Amino acid sequence: MSASVAFLLFLSISTVFGQEKQDSPEVLKRQSDAKDIIRSIFRKKTTVDSGESHPYFTILPSAGYNPSVGLSVGVTSTAGKMYGNPNTTTLSVYNGNAYVSTYGLATFELKENVFTADDKFNIQGGIQLGKTVAYDYGVGSGHAVQGEGSFAINSFPLANNADVFPIEYTYLKFSERIYKQIFRHVYVGAGVIANFYTNIDDQRKLGPNISTHNYRYSQLNGYPTDGYQANGFLLNFEYNSRDQTNRPYKGLYIDLVLRSNQTWMGSNHEAMQLKTELRKYWSLSKKDPEEVIAFWLWGNYLLRGSIPYLELPGTGSDAAGRVGRAYTIGRFKGPSFYYNEAEYRFPITANKLLGGVVFANMETADNQRTIKLFQYIEPGAGIGLRLLFNKYTRSNLCIDYGRGNYGSSGLFLGLNEVF
Repeated sequence: MSASVAFLLFLSISTVFGQEKQDSPEVLKRQSDAKDIIRSIFRKKTTVDSGESHPYFTILPSAGYNPSVGLSVGVTSTAGKMYGNPNTTTLSVYNGNAYVSTYGLATFELKENVFTADDKFNIQGGIQLGKTVAYDYGVGSGHAVQGEGSFAINSFPLANNADVFPIEYTYLKFSERIYKQIFRHVYVGAGVIANFYTNIDDQRKLGPNISTHNYRYSQLNGYPTDGYQANGFLLNFEYNSRDQTNRPYKGLYIDLVLRSNQTWMGSNHEAMQLKTELRKYWSLSKKDPEEVIAFWLWGNYLLRGSIPYLELPGTGSDAAGRVGRAYTIGRFKGPSFYYNEAEYRFPITANKLLGGVVFANMETADNQRTIKLFQYIEPGAGIGLRLLFNKYTRSNLCIDYGRGNYGSSGLFLGLNEVF
């Protein structure tokens, strides 16, 4: 989400990564992406796309301003590569982004989702590091805050709020998982995760008796207030029959991850968590396979032990930071968190350059004391526009407007579909 705080400028630069293909040349010839549009503007005669070479890399700059971060500039990129027969191998995708701001915030991120030949192995992981700011609304769902209702762009509200505590911190996050296919579409695997948080600064901490949510939680659960670690190992089960990872038209994806934080690996406290994820896609038309109904379920549950405050699952805490359109990152969070969403995707133009979405979602979180999971449901809904950036990797620019409870609303920008 680092580069998504800014408005993504209309620009793509393409280069050749491979020669294989997923969608047929006949289908691709009928589509136009941003590269085709730019090429037609700067060339008098447009080259006919033969489908024989694939520009699998797209990069776009970003720039914007927000009172919370200042002026920011950055870059977002996505790439794809086929490592086997395209009829039996899923396209591997790589995503990276970075930005810096005039207020001294910066983020760099690289992620990969790699499939070897015939999908025998699936490797997922990435690294993130930077200095950023989070907006803290407390633990659990069901609570409004004073003066809520201001407009937001992704994780950054555009107005100050007396009940929202900004937390500035630096972080390093690393994770890597490897899955082995044991049956068709079925994988098992293991991995490691290591998250480091340092230089934590509760900017509005007023004293020991009037302190922020992060400060109180850390004191109650025995964590240092200026930094901590959450490192452990992962056991994984995956079912994946999607036809593509960036923008599937059909298929089912299930991911179950058991995470065990261990003190011998550097964690402040031991903990056991279960992460569950399900994504299902139905294509509604043979003529326009991009017309899709999509369903997403995401949950993360604390089974035992405790986790640091900045590790609490919640709005925007999935790997791509996209859970919970209609709310800012961290708006609702807790030791256990549940979310689901349904979305209708459809093409707008015949050449598939423009598309649209309509979505609705809900989320809930506990606080392990007075608020139980599913006690309060927080709904969200909205509409969005899609611009096709790279038709070979199905990468698109997402611009969504969402509204939620307590007057929450905002724009949510990103590269590739939300799920």
